Amino acid sequence: MNKVVEEIWIDLHQELKNFIRNKVKNIDDSNDILQEVFLKIHLNIHRLNDYTKLTSWVYQITRNAIADHFRENKPSFQIEDLDFPEQAYEEPLYQALSSCINLKISLLPEKYKKSILLTSFQNFSQIELAENLNISHSGAKSRVQRAKNQLKSLILDCKNVETDTNDNIIGYKSPSEFI
Repeated sequence: MNKVVEEIWIDLHQELKNFIRNKVKNIDDSNDILQEVFLKIHLNIHRLNDYTKLTSWVYQITRNAIADHFRENKPSFQIEDLDFPEQAYEEPLYQALSSCINLKISLLPEKYKKSILLTSFQNFSQIELAENLNISHSGAKSRVQRAKNQLKSLILDCKNVETDTNDNIIGYKSPSEFI
C-alpha cells in the first residue's frame, strides 16, 4: 500500500467507517463502501495538488461513493407492478368513475403516478416514499401534493364530475345524464 494512503487509513478509516455507517445502515454495505473509498483514494491520490485539502477531498470521495451506492441499489418500481384501485362495488356508475380515475392516474407523469399509487393505494407513508425513491421527505411531500393537484385537474376536466364554486368535487353523474 502507498505510504500516503496507509497514513490516511490510520488517520481516517475509523472516522470514515462511522460516517458511512451513519448513512448506510447495512454493515456489509458500509464496509464495501469503505473499501471502495480507499481504492479510489489509492488510484487518485496523485491528482490531489493541495494536501491541506486532503480531508475534504477524502470526504467528497466518501459522499460520492455513498450516493453511488444508493443510486445502484435504489429499489425500482415499475408501474406495471403497482395495482390501480380495484373496482370493488357492483354499481355501474361507481365502476365507470373508478375506470375514469384509473385512466387519469395513468396520464400523470411517471414520478407523480408512482407517488399517487404508492401513497394512496399501496399505503406507503411519505417517509417510506422518500426512502424508496431516494429523495428527501420534503421532496416526497411536494411530489405527492403536485401529483394530487395534477390528478384533480385531470378529473375536473371530466364532464360528468360535479364541483362546487371552489372546484371541490361533490359528485358525479352517469354519462347518460349529461348527454
